[in-house]
Amino acid sequence: MASRVQSLIAGYPELTTVLVAAVIGLLVQSPLAWLASHQGINVLLAVLVFATALTIEPAALGRIAVAWRSLAAALLTGVTVLPALSWAVAQIVPSGALRDGLLTLGLAPCEIASVATTAMAGGEAALSAGVLIGSTVTTVLVAGPVLRLLAGSGGAGVRPADIIGNLALVVALPLAAGIVVRWRVPRAAALEKQAGTTAVVTVALLVALIAAEVHLSARYEMVAVALAAFLAGSAVLGWLLGMRSELSARAALLLTTSMRDFAIAAGLAAAAFGTAAAAPLGLYGILVLVWGTAAAGFLRRRGGTRAGQPEAARSDSPGDGLLGPAA
Repeated sequence: MASRVQSLIAGYPELTTVLVAAVIGLLVQSPLAWLASHQGINVLLAVLVFATALTIEPAALGRIAVAWRSLAAALLTGVTVLPALSWAVAQIVPSGALRDGLLTLGLAPCEIASVATTAMAGGEAALSAGVLIGSTVTTVLVAGPVLRLLAGSGGAGVRPADIIGNLALVVALPLAAGIVVRWRVPRAAALEKQAGTTAVVTVALLVALIAAEVHLSARYEMVAVALAAFLAGSAVLGWLLGMRSELSARAALLLTTSMRDFAIAAGLAAAAFGTAAAAPLGLYGILVLVWGTAAAGFLRRRGGTRAGQPEAARSDSPGDGLLGPAA
């Protein structure tokens, strides 16, 4: 039994680190919640994006154009199917603030950390970055009108300019800085392993801060069921999107589709329905980051890659399925 546990820890180091961080966050809430309320989450996200950008080879950026069909399909799914899925699972929860908060999950862009988990999985992090940027644009365009439909006049509280400004600081600037450093500084390629380790540690710290803001109670039982249903449904969608793609792109499509940005979803919920509606999104943040690191470890083990491995060294044979070689 002990050897099996050791084997699992060795095979899934990111998942182990994230689970330990979640426990710490739930047990030591006060100081961590203070950090979260003082821009701690945004700072960690910026560090995570920069570290992940350092692992993206300049040549990988050119492959985004080749994968435009996959990118377009992911964005279309995110703006059509995922909002419908979040509405469907929200019906599991009794009417009220908690149900209202669940409605925003499908409107949020892909999770910023999905770029890092794609790199951990040995997938095409550049494609994940493209989906992240594209899904952010679609959120800005559609979230306001959709929430106005759902919340009436309350949806007017959704301000696209606030979303753009926050994501410019947290995503665009550190992403651009990391890509430029990797492109212009030859020695940056040698820091790929350290950047990957930084990304793992940062994801764990994020989970700890998110867990510190979660206060579980009996009324969250149905919320947890709804969140699990949304996560499972979005994972199936991501798998379907990647069925005809190359192996490294499949990991990117799975993780970006199944991981939605809990922080932006919480902001949308608070703006449209009030602060009480944002409560379920912290729990989703824990679940989605645990799922992302678990999926990254699984995909890496099945694909025979390691976190941060250059894309050029990965197997991209169309005959290889997401869960292993095609029969």
